[in-house]
Amino acid sequence: MGPGGPGGGWPLAGTLLVAVAASMVAGGEDCLWYVDRNGSWHPGFDCEFFTFCCGTCHQRYCCRDPLRLLTERQQRHCLAF
Repeated sequence: MGPGGPGGGWPLAGTLLVAVAASMVAGGEDCLWYVDRNGSWHPGFDCEFFTFCCGTCHQRYCCRDPLRLLTERQQRHCLAF
């Protein structure tokens, strides 16, 4: 069978499955405190169910986009530098 035959959609389905699983696992990721580019301190905050911390070391917010996910481990790495 060619590329359009049975099983041709599995790579895409696998990618979507990984993205959904990552967002479900990361649903408990909270935004830790941080210092923005101007040196202002911002307290940490909890994200609602099915959302997680997104953004950068210097700007954080809650979102549902797994591509913008900022894990607590990544956030702690920001604090070290």
